[in-house]
Amino acid sequence: MQARDVMMPRLICTHPEDSILQAAHLMLKNHISGLPVVDRKGTLVGIVTEGDFLRRAEIGTERRRPRWFEFLIGPGKLAGEYTLSHGRKVAEVMTDELHTVTEDAPLDEIVRLMERHRIKRLPVLRGSKLVGIVTRSNLMRAVVSLMHTAPETVKDDASIRAQLNEVMTTHQWAPVALVNAIVQDGVVDLWGTILEERQRQALKVAAENIPGVKAVHDHLVWVEPVSGMSMDAPGDVAA
Repeated sequence: MQARDVMMPRLICTHPEDSILQAAHLMLKNHISGLPVVDRKGTLVGIVTEGDFLRRAEIGTERRRPRWFEFLIGPGKLAGEYTLSHGRKVAEVMTDELHTVTEDAPLDEIVRLMERHRIKRLPVLRGSKLVGIVTRSNLMRAVVSLMHTAPETVKDDASIRAQLNEVMTTHQWAPVALVNAIVQDGVVDLWGTILEERQRQALKVAAENIPGVKAVHDHLVWVEPVSGMSMDAPGDVAA
């Protein structure tokens, strides 16, 4: 899937010269947490979000530091913080260091950008024109939509076992040589040894995601590689 498949094409925007009160009213009225900021030509120049309203003089949350620390920070950063906490126009509080994507950007690229820069939304551009925005909520809706699609055809026991072995073979976390899966009437019994407790849950999830699996029974023994201490499975888990 690409950005165009999940983005919101109907955009609610604000302008640099608008007041922050107008921007706040727009966000509250439309139940959104951020607004693209565009100039009169329609060019994207920034984004204003709920985070820009956290440090405000009106509610007494502007940053306060000891004098000696303010001296170390320097006047430039302090002046910038004052502008953010006291600014009245969108241009004075918005974020102008923008990260954007094009319509054909794959979703994994979008997620990498969001994680790397710790942001919740990405404007989508066609050339220099803003055509949409992708938010974390859009990605979540895509997940829900795909999970609601018709399930694959139920597979027989041999096919389930073959697919589970294939999944384990393609992932480095899976201890392929130490685990054996037995499948009977759609019930998967996991036998063998794991060297890391988190492998237990990952193996259960791998089995549960195969069409036709009715339940997963965990008989895996965890062995601590250094001490040799072992621990039996805590119990069976229904799929």
